Amino acid sequence: MGQIMLDVKTHERKVWRKRSGLASILVWMGWLIGLAAVVVCFQKIAAQTEWFFVIDSPKQGADILARMFPPEWSYGNKLLRPIWDTLTIATLGTFIAVVIALPLAFLAARNTSPHGIIRIAALFIIVSSRSINSIIWALVLVAIVGPGVLAGIIAIAFRSVGFVAKLLYEALEESNAKPAEAIASTGAPMLQIVSFGIWPQVMPAFAGISVFRWDINIREATILGLVGAGGIGLELNASINALEWSRVSVILLLIFLAVILAESVSARVRRAVT
Repeated sequence: MGQIMLDVKTHERKVWRKRSGLASILVWMGWLIGLAAVVVCFQKIAAQTEWFFVIDSPKQGADILARMFPPEWSYGNKLLRPIWDTLTIATLGTFIAVVIALPLAFLAARNTSPHGIIRIAALFIIVSSRSINSIIWALVLVAIVGPGVLAGIIAIAFRSVGFVAKLLYEALEESNAKPAEAIASTGAPMLQIVSFGIWPQVMPAFAGISVFRWDINIREATILGLVGAGGIGLELNASINALEWSRVSVILLLIFLAVILAESVSARVRRAVT
């Protein structure tokens, strides 16, 4: 009898399971909680929604689209200065952000930061910059320095510092430590270690990050005018308020062309440096 039981146990096959019984229960509970949260949120949104306007929105959208055509092409001559202001906001804002983000990234990276407290302070600045949208920065700065291009430039710069610094300090931490260790073994100071052992490795990434952020800022700069921060957004806001939809179509087309041009330049530069 003992021999028979031994043979049965020997030929038993273990069944592979992705999760244990407890893990499966927890996963299902998580899905149920998520579903319940979606239902509650939908109820809250539905209670505050005017469904009459939602149902009528396709008709209204089609009406506005019809009013956009034909575009008022002659209005395009008046948009050259606003689109130039938009490009200026994006370019100068990105430049200021890069200048600030470069030393900030070195202070935030584990392998280049001089002290733990300094690293924490640098990370705090980076997180603070990334947590506030450029529109919010623009609203605050318009109230401080007044409406215009300057508020837009500073808003773009403040928003971009965290983005550039975060990606750069991550690239610094992922750099190969052997060249820096070899230079340090010769007794070289920290500045030379960074300049010759670390910087050459991250310089292509830094250039790509900067150009990529400039590409993003072209898009963001086009809407800062909606809150008074200069650029073509001012013209867009004025045309919408005046119900000049034929002008709105020209503005949107010009923004689209500017974004396409910026994307093309950004892609070419990133390919050249990588």
